[in-house]
Amino acid sequence: MHLWPWRGAASLLTCVVIGTLAVPSHDARAFDFFGLFGSNDKPPAASPNSLPYALTFDIDGDRKAVEQPLKDASELYRLRQDPPLEGDSLARRAEADFGPMLDALWGTGYYNATLVFEIGGTPLTIGGSSTAAARAAEAYRGREPVPIRVAVNTGPLFTLRQIEVDDARSRRPFTPQELPSKIIGLNPGDPARAADLRAARARIVDYFRSQSRPLAKAVSTEPVVFHPARIMDVAYGIDPGPVAPFGAISVSGTQAVDPAVVRSFIYLEPGDPYSPKALADTRKSISTIQALGSVRIREAEALDSEGRLPIFVEVTERKPRVVGFSARYSTIDGPALHGYWEHRNLFGGAERLRLESDLFLAPRNDGTRIKRVEDLEPSDLGGRFSASFLKPALGGTRNDLLIDGLVERNRTGGDRYGGYTSRFIDGRAAIRHRFSETFSVQFGTQLQKGQTSDVLGKIDYFVVGLPASLTYDSTDRPLDPTRGARINASLTPYPSFLGSTVGMTIGRLEASTYYALDEDARYVLAGRIGLGSILGADLDEIPANFRFFAGGGGSVRGYRYRSLGPQGPFGYVVGGRSLLEGSLEARIKITDTIGLVPFIDAGNAFDSGYPDFREKLQLSAGLGLRYYTAIGPIRLDVATPLNPRSGDRPVSLYVSIGQAF
Repeated sequence: MHLWPWRGAASLLTCVVIGTLAVPSHDARAFDFFGLFGSNDKPPAASPNSLPYALTFDIDGDRKAVEQPLKDASELYRLRQDPPLEGDSLARRAEADFGPMLDALWGTGYYNATLVFEIGGTPLTIGGSSTAAARAAEAYRGREPVPIRVAVNTGPLFTLRQIEVDDARSRRPFTPQELPSKIIGLNPGDPARAADLRAARARIVDYFRSQSRPLAKAVSTEPVVFHPARIMDVAYGIDPGPVAPFGAISVSGTQAVDPAVVRSFIYLEPGDPYSPKALADTRKSISTIQALGSVRIREAEALDSEGRLPIFVEVTERKPRVVGFSARYSTIDGPALHGYWEHRNLFGGAERLRLESDLFLAPRNDGTRIKRVEDLEPSDLGGRFSASFLKPALGGTRNDLLIDGLVERNRTGGDRYGGYTSRFIDGRAAIRHRFSETFSVQFGTQLQKGQTSDVLGKIDYFVVGLPASLTYDSTDRPLDPTRGARINASLTPYPSFLGSTVGMTIGRLEASTYYALDEDARYVLAGRIGLGSILGADLDEIPANFRFFAGGGGSVRGYRYRSLGPQGPFGYVVGGRSLLEGSLEARIKITDTIGLVPFIDAGNAFDSGYPDFREKLQLSAGLGLRYYTAIGPIRLDVATPLNPRSGDRPVSLYVSIGQAF
């Protein structure tokens, strides 16, 4: 019996090895890992002052399983663009690779693997002299890069034989009722990979923690490798710890922000059952406070005197002022500029004041088009200015005050679809109550005065609304959701007895859901549906900017912005009293940074207060490219109408940040 240190990939395990390991020279068929180990990375030019080298790997066995681990373990590969100055240094660099590379092979389940280096045609083996290899390398000085060949023979894949999981306190095995076998996830005959063993251990601990056992931990992991039989036995010792609820919750790290505001975004209370998900949700909830930067939630290492687990919330604050600018462009919607200024902690209670402005090219709706810069007129520019104020946690409660103001001049449509011109000023005030980190409701008042004009005529209006809305969001990421759902629903009556010149009630609903097909969320199905309805007024009485339209980058891609809906005189689209639209996407990650998204959209607006399908649904399909960054994916979508109308463009291009929905 021999004891071998399990380094590198298996550093968390204590390994007992029965048998011996030989590392002789072995001929192997040549293979280069898609050029990653040298052929695609040209080595530095030959020099009399250093020894650049060309590294190739010859692998006999399952190269797909060992390729990435070997690449990650190899110092020769990592430093291939930094040649050593002399042959001795190059030989020592190669010798340093023996241990990590063997660990990598063992970690993938190949415990009888062999490994040999050839430097300038001279073998270098474990425990052998490096003098000859160093001299061989020096012979290439100033002539050409030193050829280094790494011969790997993976040998047979070892498999698991016995898997035991014992209670570290009583030394008895857990019953299937205490620990379901699917949680362990290992079965006799499975490959004996170190990564799989570590993953199983993590799943077991996470399972007990999810059962309100916050102090669960792995006490020991004992893999035993039998080389002649090519098998492994593994035994885990797990201490599940006691069942315990949350204890006292403290907040630290605030300086200019009132800690009571932070506490209002924590929906845990002492005595609630312990749950890792609850802690993750708490961190997400606190992160929505714009005045804060990082959020760290730390668990106590021991229970308090009442058998509860204290929780420590540690935050840092962000700089209070921020300014931003963005630009976007689509072949249908045209160019647009956006800028904003924001103060994140105006009075010390995380109050947010945000000023925003937009400038965009408003499409003409008189049949003419802008073909040259010289054609541009002042009336072709649209814009909006908004101011919003948020006072969170009124009096330390879960109620927030929201005040918004907006001034806008806009013109929609263009080409043969007509459109409308609108000018208005809008003011809103509301109270939002947060029931949890995922669910909130909001009630308020709205005043809007403006004028719209289109082919149906001009409307001067003043409305007083009583908007009510609810929001549910259980998604995992704001710009790139992979799991969960979003629901936004609103109902706003504009009653005549409050002074509204147009008595109507507007309802909206938008819901989306996301389903990851695999654990790493590399394959995600996403769906969205949007509904809208206006009741209580005829179409020609409703201001054009309140009517429903479909089409554009956030609706039915492939059609001009707000170009779908009922038609009035001259075939111009005038909008409708109801809306139905939906989208389906398959989000596929090709690499960690590149993804493809085939999609299909459908939608239209309708003349009646409910979708009656007198206007048929317009369909589009397309393909998107995603480049994933730390802040979110950069989106490029190409869409085409499937049932185009006369004048619709065959292809449209959209570029933005974040997923389409």
